[in-house]
Amino acid sequence: MPSFTTQLPNLQALGPLVDMRVWIGTPVEEAIKKVGGKIPDPAQTTGMIDTGATGSVIQPALVQQLGLQPIGVVSISTPSSDNVPCYQYSVRLIFPNNVLVEAIAIEAPLKGQQIQCLVGRDVLAHGVLVYTGYINQFTLSF
Repeated sequence: MPSFTTQLPNLQALGPLVDMRVWIGTPVEEAIKKVGGKIPDPAQTTGMIDTGATGSVIQPALVQQLGLQPIGVVSISTPSSDNVPCYQYSVRLIFPNNVLVEAIAIEAPLKGQQIQCLVGRDVLAHGVLVYTGYINQFTLSF
């Protein structure tokens, strides 16, 4: 079972942050290869494991950097807004130890955050998250 473990100085204050990469999804890569296009490099980013997020979210800057094209639209609700339409994208989330997960990410600004990606329950549904607060450590396995 591929996994990674991260230990932070203060997990409670910082949250479960992870240095990761976001890349185009496999269907997008195959379509680009078919027409002989250039495959973009994965984007280095900081993500947060978020059990409160129904779906995974990426910042608009990542969408631009990877040249992503929307594959759908979904309405989301945030603490300050309801029924906000957001584009969806096929992506691969690459965690430490090259743990790779295909996902559909929602594009939304993460204002006031030090992160560019939220890893939501859509991804967590395929894995095991162990949050060991007393040693400031978490493990995610798929």
